[in-house]
Amino acid sequence: MVEIKTSREVAAMGVTGAFIAGLLDDLEGLAKPGVNLLDLEHRARDLIAERGASSCYWDYAPSFGRGPFRNVICLSVNDAVLHGLPHSYTLRDGDLLSMDIAVSIDGWVADSARSVIVGTARAEDVHLIEATERALAAGISAAVPGNRLGDISAAIGAVATSYGYSVNTEFGGHGLGRTMHEDPHVPNMGRAGRGLKLRPGLTLALEPWLASGTDKIVYDPDGWTIRSADGSRTAHSEHTIAVTDGRALVLTASNGQL
Repeated sequence: MVEIKTSREVAAMGVTGAFIAGLLDDLEGLAKPGVNLLDLEHRARDLIAERGASSCYWDYAPSFGRGPFRNVICLSVNDAVLHGLPHSYTLRDGDLLSMDIAVSIDGWVADSARSVIVGTARAEDVHLIEATERALAAGISAAVPGNRLGDISAAIGAVATSYGYSVNTEFGGHGLGRTMHEDPHVPNMGRAGRGLKLRPGLTLALEPWLASGTDKIVYDPDGWTIRSADGSRTAHSEHTIAVTDGRALVLTASNGQL
């Protein structure tokens, strides 16, 4: 069932979203060569505890994972793109790191992901991250009353393919609010004019993710970490948004970002 939020409830989700944006800003500043992924995990834990928030990931046990998940953030490096299980890995110059986190404050959830380059950037990685960010921006722009869910998916997919990437539709965006995953599912490719009609108060997490060489995925033995099937580099961008009477509100926006 799709839940429509009141303006007060959207504002409450915005409080959580602002916290997540600041947390990702903090971790991005720490993501340097020589830093261990577990250092980022523990920093995220500390920030969540200091705020009195709660992690949506801790003890999460979906059908596709080897649960329960006992971390507060997903950290995916290079060919890993989703659900990266934090482990003892020291970041190296040139690594491509994707960070994905969802938390709840006072019962309201927000979810966001960001991909960053550690140290020296490679042009192809910049291009890949830019594709996910622009696809996300296109999806957000399509999230207006009167449009349909397929318009969002089509906008995301059109940007991804224009950059030369193929799109996997096994994992995509979703509704959220009181819980991390609510209806509807939002694929990263779709047909315009199809699906649920968008209404003010609909809250969604949009999250285009791409691999530079394939749309096929494989799982690590940990049962969580998802990688590109061909070992190519990957990127992931995500914001929580709310449909309004006009342009969508981006509830997880950071300084200088959408």
